[in-house]
Amino acid sequence: MSRRTRLATAMTDAGLWPADSPWVRPAMVEAAPRHLFAPDRLWTWDGHAYVPLDRTAAPDRWTELVYGGPYDSTVTQVTDGLPTSSLSCEAVVADMLDSAMLEPGHAVLELGAATGRNAALMAARTGHGGRVVTVEVDPQLADGARQNLAAAHADVVVVTGDGARGAESYAPFDRVMATYAVDLIPWNWVQQTRPGGRIVTPWGRLGHVALTVAADGRSARGWVQGLATFMPAKGTVAGRPWEDVRGAGEPEEETVVERTDLLRLHKDANLLFALRVVLPEVQIRTEAAEGRIVAWVHDGRDSWTTLVANDGHPTLAYQGGPRRLATELQAAGQDWERSDAPSVYDFGMTCTADHQVVWSGDPNTGRRWSQTSVHEVSGA
Repeated sequence: MSRRTRLATAMTDAGLWPADSPWVRPAMVEAAPRHLFAPDRLWTWDGHAYVPLDRTAAPDRWTELVYGGPYDSTVTQVTDGLPTSSLSCEAVVADMLDSAMLEPGHAVLELGAATGRNAALMAARTGHGGRVVTVEVDPQLADGARQNLAAAHADVVVVTGDGARGAESYAPFDRVMATYAVDLIPWNWVQQTRPGGRIVTPWGRLGHVALTVAADGRSARGWVQGLATFMPAKGTVAGRPWEDVRGAGEPEEETVVERTDLLRLHKDANLLFALRVVLPEVQIRTEAAEGRIVAWVHDGRDSWTTLVANDGHPTLAYQGGPRRLATELQAAGQDWERSDAPSVYDFGMTCTADHQVVWSGDPNTGRRWSQTSVHEVSGA
């Protein structure tokens, strides 16, 4: 059995092929398989850094990286030691294509061409009567996408430019899909989508949303569709890494934290998503081993906490900086519980020209969890 077939079978066994979009499986397995859009040089983590792996030097290992498991992405570009482009994992690609509700003949705008594969998949659905335009800010990636798409005979236009600006000269579009994460939805995307059209984008690097543009074109609203981790728009300031925020000094405070369920923090995706909504700048990483759970938390600026829980012992918090993040996490978690602990799929978003609001429950009367000005959006 080939690795391509093995991956397709694993997707089937896990129930990951979308039942409402039967076109997705043949498009991903046959029309635009992963290897046709993978560069000869890939990147793999060796435990310390990302190192290159060339197809000519290790063809079997190259194939393993291209056709991993349903939740394995393939890193195709590394810049300054960090991944900056990839072939997304099959499970998330299938889920987002399903969320887009593509139909033959649709005009589609994609933001973030990368290797060109996602655009090719959408073109396989829309057909030659449709129009797929993909925008890529990196000229090198854009050139590679053009070559891959031409070799695959995919009917796609590749534009080198700023994804936040969209592609006004090709608008309006029936569907818009981004393949990189944004915190604030660029209003250009809404303006360039027909009323009733659909925008699918990763939001906040933790989930993806599908928004429908209102009949008057003055807003877009929709629900979170699922969990996914995507790279942010190029040029996004990610904040200081944990090591820099933590520093080498002694903690400023060591306390026992009441009612902090680290096991839930480690395992409950719904809680983690809610914390992302309430504390958008706070980054959380957890690890569990041998009856011990540790959470490393920081705000990307100057505050940090390490939470440690051992079986049968209270949770300890070691903290530094002006904020007490353990207390903030505790309050946010309790607030989430008092709001009936909404799941990922209970959250939604409404965008207008002036504001972006995340809510849970009823779009009109439900709890509003965050509000930001979309005028802060910058190009990426």
